[in-house]
Amino acid sequence: MPHPGQCTWLNGSTTLENLLVTGNRWGKSFAEAIRIIHHAIFRIRELCYDGSGRYHIVTASITLDQARIIFNTVLRILNTTCRIGGLIKKYTVTPFPRLILGNGAVIDARSTQRRGEYLLGNDYDFFVYDEVAFDLEAEYVVNEVIKMRLADRKGKLDLVSTPNGRNWFYRKMCELRDRPGEAYVQSGDSRENCFISREYLDRQMRYLSDKRVAQNIMGQFVDSGGEVIPGKYINAALLRSPLSAPNAGGTDRKRYCLTGWDLARKQTATVGITVEVSGGVCTVVALKRIRKWDWNVILSEIRKQHLRFPGRLIIDATGLGDVVVSQLADLNPTAVIFSPKVKAELLTNVELFHSMEKIKYERWELPDEGGKIWSLEDELRSARWDDNNRCDALMALALALWPLHEPDNPIIQPRLGRV
Repeated sequence: MPHPGQCTWLNGSTTLENLLVTGNRWGKSFAEAIRIIHHAIFRIRELCYDGSGRYHIVTASITLDQARIIFNTVLRILNTTCRIGGLIKKYTVTPFPRLILGNGAVIDARSTQRRGEYLLGNDYDFFVYDEVAFDLEAEYVVNEVIKMRLADRKGKLDLVSTPNGRNWFYRKMCELRDRPGEAYVQSGDSRENCFISREYLDRQMRYLSDKRVAQNIMGQFVDSGGEVIPGKYINAALLRSPLSAPNAGGTDRKRYCLTGWDLARKQTATVGITVEVSGGVCTVVALKRIRKWDWNVILSEIRKQHLRFPGRLIIDATGLGDVVVSQLADLNPTAVIFSPKVKAELLTNVELFHSMEKIKYERWELPDEGGKIWSLEDELRSARWDDNNRCDALMALALALWPLHEPDNPIIQPRLGRV
């Protein structure tokens, strides 16, 4: 029998896009298995599409083993609670698990690996995407693969997962939450499940860290603790509305531009970021990301951006970067070599500007290799102190802000008084 939280989900998730985020052991798999069985038996869809024949459902996840958790729960319920003669017509395991019901409904378990390659060529009436937050390619799989697999018959999509930091799944939750009536979003606390040991959960809450309790039990999106820039600072820095036409240096003497360039190495990109400084607040007004190794192209792009946004130029001079700096000598660039100490100071300065709410930017989403979409927000959220070697935009932003670094000035000025 479903617990009250599961009943709320089963009654509320009736829109084309539904998102469920919960703590561990809340019972997502059981709730989704019930939804799958209900959709399969009653073939739930608009009548205008009912003449198309088969009714196709899939439960998918980043691995087939994970996808089989919901599939096996469906099979268990059909073989026990809902044991009806003739309900299951055929059950196969290879090349992937498939159930065919007596009414012609088909239930598959598939993997989303290789960017959803195993889903291509199919069409579905109901798609359940399990543990979305743990799939690094989730955005591409949802937007470029799944959505069009549902187009034939106006199919439904369920996105279910436990949280995994403030990644794309978090952004999708925020997007759907802002579309009431068109989408349904629900969160769940593990303690809602009255069928698991409350004593055990209470014990875990006493000994786990606050962040682990919030994420794994309460089903909340939290930072992991090792981020260069905490998520709450990124939330505050994101502009609510797009920028108007940037000033590009303009004639206002109180405004000026700073541009930082991080140069590509091996599999990374060359990124140039320009910030406009006004009233002590820095706003990203230009971002260029280049996935080419032709130094002539890079030099040309640096000059173009500098011509559009004249101002101080700060360039990564590590390794071959000193050659680039010498080729741009007429622009009088500032060269910065990334030693471990300098890099730590650069990143600390970026974090400081965020904590003081002196940095603003848009989401800046750009095409990437292989049809992917690169996002400034995603890169900033993923950057960790122990893993940031591929964060080119973060370093370009750090270079742009470096001239404003004031190591000798305390954040809070001392108070003086008379005796």
